[in-house]
Amino acid sequence: MQDLWRLSAADLAALIKSRKVSAGEAATSALARLDAVNPRINAVVDHRPEDVMKQAAAVDAAISRGEAIGPLAGVPVTVKVNIDQEGFATTNGLKLQRDAIAPANSPVIDNLKKSGAIILGRTNCPAFSYRWFTTNLIHGDTKNPRDPSITPGGSSGGAGAAVAAGIGHIAHGTDIAGSIRYPAYACGVHGLRPTVGRIAAVSGPLARTIGDLRIALGAMSAKDFRDPWWVPAPLEGPPMAKRAALCLHPDGLETVAEVKAAVTDAGKRLARAGWSVEEIATTPPLREPAEHLTRLWLGDGYEAQLEAAEREGDPGALACLRGNRSKVFPFDAAAFSRALTRRATLMREWLALFEKYAVLLMPVSAELPFPDQLDRKDAASFARVWQAQLTQIAIPFLGLPGLTVSTGLVGRVPVGVQVVSGRFREDLCLAAGEAIEAGGAPPAPIDPAS
Repeated sequence: MQDLWRLSAADLAALIKSRKVSAGEAATSALARLDAVNPRINAVVDHRPEDVMKQAAAVDAAISRGEAIGPLAGVPVTVKVNIDQEGFATTNGLKLQRDAIAPANSPVIDNLKKSGAIILGRTNCPAFSYRWFTTNLIHGDTKNPRDPSITPGGSSGGAGAAVAAGIGHIAHGTDIAGSIRYPAYACGVHGLRPTVGRIAAVSGPLARTIGDLRIALGAMSAKDFRDPWWVPAPLEGPPMAKRAALCLHPDGLETVAEVKAAVTDAGKRLARAGWSVEEIATTPPLREPAEHLTRLWLGDGYEAQLEAAEREGDPGALACLRGNRSKVFPFDAAAFSRALTRRATLMREWLALFEKYAVLLMPVSAELPFPDQLDRKDAASFARVWQAQLTQIAIPFLGLPGLTVSTGLVGRVPVGVQVVSGRFREDLCLAAGEAIEAGGAPPAPIDPAS
């Protein structure tokens, strides 16, 4: 069978389990696709073909022995280079960490392997995973396969580019301030940032179908004693009425026309699928949570982060830290206490919204995906980027799940919608996402554009 790399993870796993194709054939196809297109986009920055084939052989041997295999049996997936994989450097996009060889796997890696997945390669991220653009001084720039003039997103930019170009069927990413949701948006695929406590290390999946996100969520969220934040919440919560809120300007976000049109269209798709959709003028606060998240992320240990960035010499990381200095420094115990106190109050306001609505539809970003490296152009461009990403920054502070659903293209630039729900209600996000996806999505996988 040709072009196995084109298949969804669900379809490929079904073929492997039924012995219509082997895990070895799937791995061979994935490696050939990587070799064919990765030189043009630099999405995968570390991989070992012999190890990939060894993993595939182990899956095929388990199937031949009649052993129970997981939902991702034989499915090639990629993992971000900021997460521990035994025997590989956890560079996080840093020359400083080129020799930081992981002695053991992260819980997320082990959960993927327990599900039967084959780890195909490690994907690029910006230095320190700071930015919505993916460049660094150790691995180089990642290009967006849909349009090399726009960012592939970040910090999981390599993950988004890989899955859009058919390098792996699912990609692992991490998301503190949009780092799964934005690469999915920029590369025209789908990405889920789960509730805090669902998956270790703020991790989540990117994929070409919502169905594959659901499978990946189940695999990645298995219990591991090494994750002290893990919560044994069911993947399916109690039924809720199919009622959605839609907001074009959450907390005053200055949303461009193309993005407003995409969010509006997503609402119409939900309505056609039997959902009740109500447009609301605004949401509970987003600006305040975004400010607190930025302080907690960059302000805690700011001077040490800046010193490390100066030693690395990465211009993007330095721009991020220096551009936010006035917002986050100094950061003392009183500021930390205020942030945590306000977090509880703000979460209550948001949870009240989700007592009324199953999901909220709103922009992923105020703008279409940015021109690549826009944040380094000048001070005004830096401020523009951070202002546009309000909805991405705020949601993690609130501990809520957020899903990017890519819905179409403006020319060749992707656009989509963000679906948010209450804590541990990824099932509602995915249910709404599937209804939206049914109305159309950018074609994927694709060959990289010139």
